[in-house]
Amino acid sequence: MTIPEPFDEREARKQFVRRRQKLVFTIAVAALVAVTVVCALFILGALGKTPQKTAAQQPNYGVAVPCAPANSTVANHPNVAVRVLNGTDKSGLGTAVMEALSNRGFSMTGSGDYPSKVEVQRTEILFGKNNIAKAYTVAAQFNDAIMRMDDRSDQLVDVVIGSTFNNLNSEKSIVAAGKPITSIEGCVSDANTMKDLPKAPEHDAVN
Repeated sequence: MTIPEPFDEREARKQFVRRRQKLVFTIAVAALVAVTVVCALFILGALGKTPQKTAAQQPNYGVAVPCAPANSTVANHPNVAVRVLNGTDKSGLGTAVMEALSNRGFSMTGSGDYPSKVEVQRTEILFGKNNIAKAYTVAAQFNDAIMRMDDRSDQLVDVVIGSTFNNLNSEKSIVAAGKPITSIEGCVSDANTMKDLPKAPEHDAVN
């Protein structure tokens, strides 16, 4: 007959403590994994609110712009007066863009440096409320330009070259003169409602 080993209370207590610690550790790890997964889903946008679009994803890079006038068409290039301003530290870039636009038939009024102490990041098309269709015509030449209306009242369109500029759009990809202009999504229907416009760079008025 086998005599049972005496009950060891201390050993039993140790085993109980180990099992409890193991259970607590397992639960803690599972909870940590669950929290990590949920956080990852929020970061990736699978849960929670829809993430806001960055400026680069928004129409006109988030800058308010007027719609093209009703029934307006792409302007004939010789009828569009354009000045090119170099907003970068790359010497000669403004002149090069001016010559490229001249080769496409635009009426160039010259080039110069943009009066700013900091380098312009993205090319901007500056215009007034009286030459919106012409500004759209010029903007179509660029693939990453921001259209920005200022307080000028004449017909000159300024092109401020930014550091992201690489090249003009292919002429084959640009809508031809006389074709309807497609306004930028979310544009302002009435340009007269746009207030607090920036001051236009100094220039001679163009009729």
